[in-house]
Amino acid sequence: MIAYLTTEQFLPELQEEIKNIKSVHGNLIIADGPVQDSVWAQQIWLNPEVITFESITQAAKALKERGKLWACYSVDNHRRAQLIQDNLPKLKPRIMDFLSPLPSDPLGAWTLLDKNTLLVSSETNSVFPLGEIQFNEDKKNPPSRAYLKLWELFTVYGVKPEAGQKVVDFGSCPGGWTWVLQQMGCEVVSIDRAPLEPHIARLPRIHFMKTNAFTVKPEDIGAIDWFFSDIICYPEKLLELVQQWQNSGLCRNFVCTIKFQGKTDFATLKKFQSMEKAKVQHLYHNKHEVTVWIKTSSP
Repeated sequence: MIAYLTTEQFLPELQEEIKNIKSVHGNLIIADGPVQDSVWAQQIWLNPEVITFESITQAAKALKERGKLWACYSVDNHRRAQLIQDNLPKLKPRIMDFLSPLPSDPLGAWTLLDKNTLLVSSETNSVFPLGEIQFNEDKKNPPSRAYLKLWELFTVYGVKPEAGQKVVDFGSCPGGWTWVLQQMGCEVVSIDRAPLEPHIARLPRIHFMKTNAFTVKPEDIGAIDWFFSDIICYPEKLLELVQQWQNSGLCRNFVCTIKFQGKTDFATLKKFQSMEKAKVQHLYHNKHEVTVWIKTSSP
């Protein structure tokens, strides 16, 4: 048995991808094991077990026996769940600084299936409460909150370019991703039909090209270390652009946002998933979109 947690917005997507579903509790799906690859799960509960209890004290004791720190996913019986959580060691907020080390203390997750039944998992795939990743945000420099997607990818997943590397940022306006990449020490070719915010454009190591990303040929730019794209376009158009750059041999590392127009395009999503060394994940800071990264070379 494995449990997969998402948000209400993406529960249909999670139900579409998870096989052998046994039950659904709010936004938590319980399915047969082993663990399935999931794009849409915000957190995966790796060793869930069902525990019956009679009292609040008994429930808290069962959790303490299995781990020190716990995050509660409350579906029903909210007051009862809170009373149990209040009897556990207090869980402090895990708010991250950009590129800081991840928390090392194990963190379990639990919920009430009914008033006398716990579902608990002392192991999950995330060190953040219910997979909710929070940062000490920079509210001054980035021109939009899109930068948080790269902060999450670089900090939590460790997928990032190195200082001095040459990168392209497609669909860069107003400049959130370009700002992050410049702060990383990269040489950034920033491409969009709309201009960057002036305070971003003035930063060193940024070369802005005011043009349509889909008209730029790989040979126009030459060899780069990383391809970044947060372009608003249909998924199949993004796939064509990525494949064009892959086939050119001028870039081997890719980070892209696949943005869905209306319904989720599962067919194109599966094509991205089938690409060699590709990882696709709905990040906590993604909206109706997912992030794909392909890292095939080291600095």
